[in-house]
Amino acid sequence: MAAVSMRDMLQAGVHFGHQTRFWNPKMRPFIFGARNKIHIINLEQTVPAFNQALEMVRQLSAKGNKVLFVGTKRAAQKLVKEQAERCGMPYVSHRWLGGMLTNYKTIRSSIRRYRELEEQSRDGTFDKLTKKEALTRTRMMEKLERSIGGIKDMGGLPDALLVIDVDHERIAVQEAN
Repeated sequence: MAAVSMRDMLQAGVHFGHQTRFWNPKMRPFIFGARNKIHIINLEQTVPAFNQALEMVRQLSAKGNKVLFVGTKRAAQKLVKEQAERCGMPYVSHRWLGGMLTNYKTIRSSIRRYRELEEQSRDGTFDKLTKKEALTRTRMMEKLERSIGGIKDMGGLPDALLVIDVDHERIAVQEAN
């Protein structure tokens, strides 16, 4: 993974911020200016901070630590899932379940249930059940796949969280603290 350059960020449109009327005054040092009532983010400060975060994630993964990718916004769901699977890391892309980190024992039992249902589906146990019972189990398996499918191989608490939007994922950040 190479360091990200300012040109890469410009091409990706990272410098476009929110509308000027929805700003937080604490962001003043990081705003370059405004154009068409949209703030322009100062990439001279963003690039080094982003590369520092990238280096930290690189060091964690080199040590074999687990980094949990969290991004449940509709725009980020697909990308979070693809990139986490690409590097073999756990992810949450549908919905953050309360207690995913602080009450991992309960989540582990749900993971166990999901694996049992997956095994039953593979070995043909669903075919021997009544139509209604098979449908109920299939729906439960699909629901568990959406909510915990990305963490089924996590095997314990992660060493770090890579959160896409800390405001939107505030519960995940609170649990991680």
